[in-house]
Amino acid sequence: MSTKAIVVLPWLVLCVALVPCFSQSNPSRQQQIELHSRQAAEYQKENRPDLAVPEYRAIIALDPNNVDARGNLGVVLFFQGAYTDAIPQFRAALKLRPTLWKIQALLGIAEKRTRDVKAALGNLEKAFPNVQEEKIRIETGMELIEIYSGTGDLDKAAAVVSALREREPTDEAVLYTAYRIYSDLAAESLLSLSVVAPNSAHMHQAMAHELAKHGDNAEAIKNYRAALKIDPQLPGLHFEIAEMLRSASDAANMEEAESEYKAALKLNPFDEQSESRLGDIAAQRNDLKEAYERYTRAVQLQPGDPDASIGLAKVLMSMDRMEQAEGLLKHALQLDPTSAVAHFRLSTVYRQMGRPEDAKHEIEEYQKYKTMKEQLQEIYHQMRLAPAAKVSDETDPRK
Repeated sequence: MSTKAIVVLPWLVLCVALVPCFSQSNPSRQQQIELHSRQAAEYQKENRPDLAVPEYRAIIALDPNNVDARGNLGVVLFFQGAYTDAIPQFRAALKLRPTLWKIQALLGIAEKRTRDVKAALGNLEKAFPNVQEEKIRIETGMELIEIYSGTGDLDKAAAVVSALREREPTDEAVLYTAYRIYSDLAAESLLSLSVVAPNSAHMHQAMAHELAKHGDNAEAIKNYRAALKIDPQLPGLHFEIAEMLRSASDAANMEEAESEYKAALKLNPFDEQSESRLGDIAAQRNDLKEAYERYTRAVQLQPGDPDASIGLAKVLMSMDRMEQAEGLLKHALQLDPTSAVAHFRLSTVYRQMGRPEDAKHEIEEYQKYKTMKEQLQEIYHQMRLAPAAKVSDETDPRK
């Protein structure tokens, strides 16, 4: 896996200030060090790091324990691509001051690029949790992930990806790397399952997931039914086949889906998602009493589910209880600001309440997120994948 190059001028990443180490008993050496330090700093300001190199070397010749000159020389050499020459300078600086995390990160990267993977792994693992600079942290993580992927340590790679996503949630290289690692981890897990338990309910369940992802709903349903035949008590299985049956949208499948949601609730009375889906089905056949009861219990079980709040709000709108519906829809949008359905229904509530400006704003938000999700669906279509969509966002909000 390739990693994104660091685009940073060397003088911007110098890890330590140029504070010369000298002996008070030797003023001539002190003066020379100060002169070389000033000259190196001037070259850095002029963006001439190549001229700064001999100045740093001169300081080191005068004072081999000058940690700042060691670190700065290593950084300049690193960004010139002279990794072999940078490595001993980084190691010397770290021996003098072990908490120079940026230097340790750059040392690990340099070692990896010179194929000393064992040493690189140790330094990158130490540096990654501690280095703060964004670009260096991302590069450190990317190099670690590549090493872990190469050795098959996908769990460790996934942990690094998770840490990077937490700090850099919009970095496209991080997101792509996450996609690759999680895909590889899923494929490895599926392969292991097929070896360990090829005829198990879990294997059929996993196959159903894969088939559904690629839009082969009929074969997915067959595998779900096979899984149910082997182990009808398997957690989540009744709900999953119900979701698949409901997506088929014909009367027979809808009836079977309702039965499976009820079976899921029988196994787990706290299954909020099944309760909410039964509310959807009741609302579709205009049984407002049951819909209200189902949605109310779903919201009580899981206040953090926006779909249940949206469903209950729709029932309340039918009962002309607009203020309660408004509160639920606003809560749903706090949980999921991209919900086109919630924006549409909230615009309807505001029109009913005589608030045309608020209604206009919400309909504009509805159009924005509706367009966005249509574009995402087109991308899924091009990839021949079936998105795992929320039911509320797949339902025409005007119905």
